[in-house]
Amino acid sequence: MAAIALVLMAAVAFGATRWARGQAIAATDAAATQLAQGNAGLLTSELQKFRLLPLVLTQYPDVRAMLESRDSAAAERINARLELLAARTDAAAIYVIGADGLTVAASNYRLPSSFVGQNYGFRPYFRDALKSGQAELFALGTVSGRPGLYLAQRVGDAARPLGVIVVKIEFEAIQAGWARQPGTTIVTDRHGVAIITSRPDWRFLTLGPLSATAREAIRATRQYGDLPLKPLPLTVDGRGVREPEGRIAEATAPMAGARLRVLMPLAPALANANANARLMMLAALIAIAGVLLLVWRARERGMLQAAAQRALEVEVAERTAELRESNTQLEAESAERARADQRYRSAREELAQASRLGSLGQITAGVAHEINQPVAAIRSFAENARSFLIRGDANRAGSNLDRIVELTQRIGTITGELRGFARRRTPEIGAVQVGDAIDSTLLLIGDRVRTQGVALERTGDQGVAVVADRVRLEQILINLIQNALDALAGRDGAAIRIAVARDPDGVAIEVADNGPGVAAVLADELFMPFVTGRDEGLGLGLAIARNIARDFGGELSLVPSPLGGAAFRIELREATRG
Repeated sequence: MAAIALVLMAAVAFGATRWARGQAIAATDAAATQLAQGNAGLLTSELQKFRLLPLVLTQYPDVRAMLESRDSAAAERINARLELLAARTDAAAIYVIGADGLTVAASNYRLPSSFVGQNYGFRPYFRDALKSGQAELFALGTVSGRPGLYLAQRVGDAARPLGVIVVKIEFEAIQAGWARQPGTTIVTDRHGVAIITSRPDWRFLTLGPLSATAREAIRATRQYGDLPLKPLPLTVDGRGVREPEGRIAEATAPMAGARLRVLMPLAPALANANANARLMMLAALIAIAGVLLLVWRARERGMLQAAAQRALEVEVAERTAELRESNTQLEAESAERARADQRYRSAREELAQASRLGSLGQITAGVAHEINQPVAAIRSFAENARSFLIRGDANRAGSNLDRIVELTQRIGTITGELRGFARRRTPEIGAVQVGDAIDSTLLLIGDRVRTQGVALERTGDQGVAVVADRVRLEQILINLIQNALDALAGRDGAAIRIAVARDPDGVAIEVADNGPGVAAVLADELFMPFVTGRDEGLGLGLAIARNIARDFGGELSLVPSPLGGAAFRIELREATRG
């Protein structure tokens, strides 16, 4: 991350430096161009003012008369006028040259450096003005030694020229104004010689070495006297300047072959741009630091999340192992519970089977009586049939044989019921018709009911079916009816009512008697094992009967007896209702 930061900082520094230099160059170019155009306009305005002056003087009649007459008195008057005009226009000098090149009047006629009497016939501006009508030349004064621009205008026509009027302009004020500006302003002539500049030490230096031809032309006109015309101490490369480093802008100067240049140093703009660049670098540094801080925080957050993830995975693994161990333990416990439940069910079934066998012992005598009666009848019908056959009465003999067949079927039914009741088998829960279960029950214990003289009443819909196992439902009914018979033993007018009733919740089979009922102290514990109101009882019958009813999804409970004794209600689901 530190290496990345260093690379980013280096890139930002490089880009900021490049940007700062570009901004500085652009700002300097703009400033130089604006200044060059402004100074060129100022110079143009200044020269325009003076260029009208010689043209106006050529129309002055006294000048023409003086040149024609060469009268000294006229010359005196012209001198005075030129002196006044030069003072009011700020011209360096105004003078009139005759056609022979001899100066006949001048504004500086009072000064020791007066031009009067000087011969300027060698000056190019004089010769060119006589030839062309007007001419301009920037040169050193041959008398004053001061540089200036000479504006010459011919007097008279080309066929008969009378002379030339010359106005000399000096640029000290303009140069002083330029010197107060930023940068350096230079006006060069056609040879590249600096003739007007804001730096006096650069005056009459050249932009580059002069050729021999240029030096000979300058020397022939004595334009710059004996000045050495050395190159300026700078190197120009397009718009760039080296040593000192800067930018240069050009504009057309209002003189023949002249160019105005403004050299603007790059350092101030570069300093400002560098300051802005440093601010940008500082902002970039802050931004990079912020980004790196965010990255670092994100990395730290990622590491913390990874650590939390690892810790969570370890915890999950440990928890999974614990859960797996608990699951294994639960599976073992579940299997053990299943085995215990199976043992419990087996034990309960064994108990139920033992209970049935116990009941079987009690009902055996009744069953035997039920069988003995048809057997005795079979014997009687058989003996009668034999007598009818001897007499030849086959019809009555056949009738007796039919009765014998019916009685044997009844005996088969009784023994079948007894065998089914006593047989150990897997319970088969399904639809059981209540009336059939009651019939089978009474087939086994009906003899005892009749023997005790108990009136048995059956009420309700005997054809309704319930969800149960038929043998076990008979076991419940046998237990309840035998308990009622035990309670009714020795009573006169004993009665048992078996009522079947349907209600919205299922089917209720109620066995009621008119015996002494259940003692109040036993009512709440009557279905608990080994709780009984009889001295010879074990107290298991009702507990087993309730368990069997609950196995069917029903219930066995003690209810008030409509006959005044005890009543038990078996509540079962109706088979047709699922």
